[in-house]
Amino acid sequence: MTSRSRVDDLVVVVPGILGSRLADADGHEVWGLSGRALLRGIRTFGRSVKGLALPPDLGDGHPGDGVRPLGPVRDLHGLLGIGTLVDGYDSLLDWLERHFTLRRRRVTDEADAPANLIAFAYDWRLSCRYNAGRLAERVAQELGRWRASAPERAGARVVFVCHSMGGLVARHYVERGGGAETTRRVITLGTPYRGSLDALLHLVNGAGPACFGLTAFARSLPSLHQLVPDYAALITAPGEPLRYAREVTGLPGADAALLKDAARFHEALRESGAGTAYGVDYLPISGVRQPTPTTAEVRGERLTGLLTINGTDEGGDGRVPLLSSAHAGAAGRPAYTPWERHGSLQNNTALRQALHNWLTPDPPFHRGPEAPDIPLVVDAPDAITRGEVYELRATVPPHIPGHDRVAVFAAAEGRPVRTLDNLGGGRYVARLTGLSAGPHRVRVSTGNAGHVVMTALVLVAESGAGNGA
Repeated sequence: MTSRSRVDDLVVVVPGILGSRLADADGHEVWGLSGRALLRGIRTFGRSVKGLALPPDLGDGHPGDGVRPLGPVRDLHGLLGIGTLVDGYDSLLDWLERHFTLRRRRVTDEADAPANLIAFAYDWRLSCRYNAGRLAERVAQELGRWRASAPERAGARVVFVCHSMGGLVARHYVERGGGAETTRRVITLGTPYRGSLDALLHLVNGAGPACFGLTAFARSLPSLHQLVPDYAALITAPGEPLRYAREVTGLPGADAALLKDAARFHEALRESGAGTAYGVDYLPISGVRQPTPTTAEVRGERLTGLLTINGTDEGGDGRVPLLSSAHAGAAGRPAYTPWERHGSLQNNTALRQALHNWLTPDPPFHRGPEAPDIPLVVDAPDAITRGEVYELRATVPPHIPGHDRVAVFAAAEGRPVRTLDNLGGGRYVARLTGLSAGPHRVRVSTGNAGHVVMTALVLVAESGAGNGA
């Protein structure tokens, strides 16, 4: 059995948007089905969505509709049109318990039993400010218990491991919610510190199949507006400088008041010096070199996403551009850059090994020789309709020796490993057929089929349901 590395602090895992299960006032789960049940969960959510839309002018409040978070989503989940397909959080939490002296609270525990691994679920519809307030309450409770449980824990602090929007919630708690004094480190995986163009595309162009009514729901969410790019990202005319979304009038879908409030939200975080004053260590993890919408061209009442900004393709994790996810690091540099896509960052093997350096004071232990990863750029759809061919394209950068003769493999779970066809020039392709309806992980590997470099996620929708579900 692998020895567990010592962790003295309280570790808090904060999921991204859509990453927490939600129940209605009657206790019925309205969001949270994942894995094989995801398609049923999307349909169920589609029937509930009108009741979950938020009223205008809610601000940082709660609508009083009785909706409450139940816990993190366990397995593959997503609502394409609001967020990309994302792997669950059970695997990460299980891995943390296996490899570190971390423990979650059990149902059988006494009410005051200490635990030092907390999964913070929250109502992701609401403002990040509101959820940062709920995070402050939970941290105060759990850290107090942990410190009081043993004399040597009296000086324990908090280490956050946050995926996507969860990093904005934690950062607001640290910078504006009084959390800097008790926080040691904030590790963020693909957090859009300067926003994500995807959020703006969903707001303007519409979210998901029209029959689900997701567009009106998405446009009511303060959280989604807080994910809109906080940098000049729109091309309104040839040769004109890029403009902020809040500066462009006539954009359908996006709520102008919510966009302006989102700008104030990001400005307040930038201007805060609380984290610096207390020595909080921000460690932004950025997936790199994946095709990532970064700017958009305004064409009538629609936006067309582009992979470049001022003519340069900076890449990212497929959802969050590098310029955004690295923003809170020292001099704007990421602490670690795995070749991984946004929805799979929390379960990336290489990244988990890097976590050892940030979670424990123990010296690193020898894990045996490892062949260096061959970097891959993977381009594949997030969703297809059952019966369609799933085409996965991989590119090995030209500076890699032998880039045009690499063995690249792909395999959907439970299916045979496929060797990608070599198209020459470092380009490779696989066309997978017969994928069943539901979400799938497609493991991509190089060198030998057992060494996974990255994971692509795809949702296969039933015919006639629309592939944006």
